[in-house]
Amino acid sequence: VQLQASGGGLVQAGGSLRLSCAASGLTFRMYAMAWFRQAPGKEREFVSAIKWSGGNGYFADSVKGRFTISRDNAKNTVYLQMNSLKPEDTAVYYCAAGRPIQSYLSDSTAYNYWGQGTQVTVSS
Repeated sequence: VQLQASGGGLVQAGGSLRLSCAASGLTFRMYAMAWFRQAPGKEREFVSAIKWSGGNGYFADSVKGRFTISRDNAKNTVYLQMNSLKPEDTAVYYCAAGRPIQSYLSDSTAYNYWGQGTQVTVSS
């Protein structure tokens, strides 16, 4: 199984980025997909998740209203659209695949597969 995250970069506060995560080696449509992030000196934290069936997704309070998540099962890809970025969004962003029940969508231990991470840096 491989998860390849891309789309990170350097952006000014208030700007936007779209992260992509392309999956291979698994039956993508059967997996929930999530994004987590880890800032220097901090623990990895949940950002967003989307169930195997799609829908609007689930979000951490810190990104709600600014980020959206979507998936294209035909392309085995999940996306994280990040708008109104803030310096505190600076982190390495990781995508993950798993089959957690709904109440565990934000639990990193519920995900079996992880991508390599993509750096997002937001300047003030």
